[in-house]
Amino acid sequence: MIAYSKINIREDRIVTMKDDRVFLLTGAAGFLGNNIAKQLMEKGCYVRGLVLKGDKAVKHVPQGVEIVYGDLTDKKSLENFFDVDNKELICIHCASIVYLKEEPSEFVYHVNVDGTQNIIDLCLEKNVQKLVYVSSTGTVSELPHGEKMKEPTEFNLDDIVGYYGKTKAMATQLVLDAVKEKGLKATVVYPTGICGPNDYAGGPVSTFIEQYCNGGNKIGFPGSFNSVDVRDLAFGTIAAVDRGRIGEGYILGNDVVWMKDMFSHISHASGVSMTKIILPMFLTRIVVKISVMIGKITKKEPLITELMLYNLVRNNEFDSSKAKMELGYKTRPFEETIYDEVEWLRREKRIK
Repeated sequence: MIAYSKINIREDRIVTMKDDRVFLLTGAAGFLGNNIAKQLMEKGCYVRGLVLKGDKAVKHVPQGVEIVYGDLTDKKSLENFFDVDNKELICIHCASIVYLKEEPSEFVYHVNVDGTQNIIDLCLEKNVQKLVYVSSTGTVSELPHGEKMKEPTEFNLDDIVGYYGKTKAMATQLVLDAVKEKGLKATVVYPTGICGPNDYAGGPVSTFIEQYCNGGNKIGFPGSFNSVDVRDLAFGTIAAVDRGRIGEGYILGNDVVWMKDMFSHISHASGVSMTKIILPMFLTRIVVKISVMIGKITKKEPLITELMLYNLVRNNEFDSSKAKMELGYKTRPFEETIYDEVEWLRREKRIK
């Protein structure tokens, strides 16, 4: 007889899960992996977390997670991660290299593509009951402004801007091909950007908030973005284990946020004076060119790149209705996320 456990993630959501399974979680020390591990542990699930040896973020892995050191690109090291006897195995693969440049990188390819192939191979060899692969909306071909983008049915690498998105598309295709050709039981989730508290890795949103609150953003850039609270993303990813259909994908996104509203949310949460000067687009493009040139001369990362600008001016409207209907996916108000993130940054003494 299978036992079940229930836990409130928020008051309006109760998820029921089998508690006799072993969850194999890649990227357990990362921003998303850390939150997935926390929610699984709160449900009473047993979690084995894959961590790269030497990763200092291992200290942030929730207590109770069995840490296994391994490397996605070293299949032999992964065999130990999958070596669990007489248990029903679930694998959530969210480890990857987030790469914010356009030029190809052999290392990024090995981790994101070859590493995913290694996970697929071992899921098949070890008869894993379900694989949930965390892809990215960066794999979705952009539609004109005013149209909402849905889960992709195919990937056109020529349409994908940025090498990270291309590698995630290639890896996602490997997963979907294995479903059709080898009987892999897998579901894919496509997150937009990720934000929220406990971002020890210093992602784009927390870094921006930190700079803004510490007086580093006197002038703002125009545009918009789409970023989901990591706690809601973790919930949706876990929900895909039991509710996600085999071979299907689910966009886990949020409402579009305009940069001027972002400034307002941060200022309201932190008490910092709001940035009032937002550059027009033609001046922003000039700043980008100058910033890139200075970066080449100083050998430092530019303030803003062409890829960053593209992500601000592109269509960022993604349709999460399928995930809401089938996974029970919900998102909290973005203002709540910003407030919680500001409070966390204060506790970490990264802002005053």
